[in-house]
Amino acid sequence: MTATAGSPPSAKKQPELLRPDGSPVRVLVVDDEASLTDLLSMALRYEGWDIRSAGDGTSALRAAREWRPDAVLLDVMLPDMDGLTVLGRLRRDLPDVPVLFLTAKDAVEDRITGLTAGGDDYVTKPFSLEEVVARLRGLLRRAGAAAVRAESVLTVGDLVLDEDSHEVSRDGVDIHLTATEFELLRYLMRNPRRVLSKTQILDRVWSYDFGGQANVVELYISYLRRKIDAGRSPMIHTRRGAGYLIKPGE
Repeated sequence: MTATAGSPPSAKKQPELLRPDGSPVRVLVVDDEASLTDLLSMALRYEGWDIRSAGDGTSALRAAREWRPDAVLLDVMLPDMDGLTVLGRLRRDLPDVPVLFLTAKDAVEDRITGLTAGGDDYVTKPFSLEEVVARLRGLLRRAGAAAVRAESVLTVGDLVLDEDSHEVSRDGVDIHLTATEFELLRYLMRNPRRVLSKTQILDRVWSYDFGGQANVVELYISYLRRKIDAGRSPMIHTRRGAGYLIKPGE
């Protein structure tokens, strides 16, 4: 067995790691041993992360290009090409993505080769799931690809949103939102002063492509404006041809 099986990595989960847009971090697991891939994926999903897996280098490179992971867990020995080759090709599309190598080799020269080739860290088999999770968390933090969610309250100017209680207020006045309005406002407030395109909003708030019905974003932006900005200094702004952003009222 190449990893410690059993219960999830820790009885007490560490603080949640999120992407800058508030969505879960993405980790691509690449190993040709299906049972190990399943075990690793289970442990990483327990952390709240979004996981995809690949059993060979070709599939891994395709997934990396299409999915844009925040970190890659990469086995050195793969059936179609070695992990160092995968890493070299991976760096062309994602030059800054952190890579944690998995390998049965434990000689010093093998470690040096992997790190010199551009790998960020190295774990030898057999390993514990706790060690893999801890090292990935460290890589994600150092790379800046994930942010630690310290609290559930988002604040932009005098607008306050509590992610746990789903309460929203502006200048102390409660604002009642539908579930979709709340998700849209939360996405905007997690990205203050950042222009978000209709495509980004559809993908994050509705989680699928409306196909020609992108005007649903315009519709819900208008709903939010009526509730957030009515009679007040505007906070939700349109950048024609680019998207929408939220910033403190002036």
